Amino acid sequence: MDNTIINQAYLFLIFILNGIFIGIMFDIFRILRKSFKTPNFITYIEDVIFWILVATSVLYTLFVFNNGEIRGYIFIGLIIGVILYILIFSKPVVKISVHIITFFKKILYKILKVTLYPIKCIINILKKILGLQAKNVSKCLKSIKNNCKKCQNLKNKSKRNENSKNKEGF
Repeated sequence: MDNTIINQAYLFLIFILNGIFIGIMFDIFRILRKSFKTPNFITYIEDVIFWILVATSVLYTLFVFNNGEIRGYIFIGLIIGVILYILIFSKPVVKISVHIITFFKKILYKILKVTLYPIKCIINILKKILGLQAKNVSKCLKSIKNNCKKCQNLKNKSKRNENSKNKEGF
């Protein structure tokens, strides 16, 4: 066989593998999106990162294995690799990965819940103590306010009495 045909078949296989790698990267981002709810802004950033990684991967492979020469079979190999990965491996990989991440998230949540429980109890005790203090302070403030109102009422009555005496001339 001709050496160039063997070389092209080898390159075709390399780019099929690169397509499979692109499919794996795509699934990593899908798994992250299914496992963690993120705002749209973060999703846009993830998309940009994905395409930068894909472009870097394709260009690196193109320059290392084919001296930067672009051929049609390279794109066909990439497309075949992505399609093969998506048809054969994608669903089980995503499903299993999401289950694994969900499992570890639940374990981490329970560990945090147990770890933070004493802190939560201390905070509740402090709230009760401070709440009682706040109630006592508010009671004191209300009694002071009532006393001030009574004093003000007495002053107003005494002024009215003085004014009425002054009008009568006594």
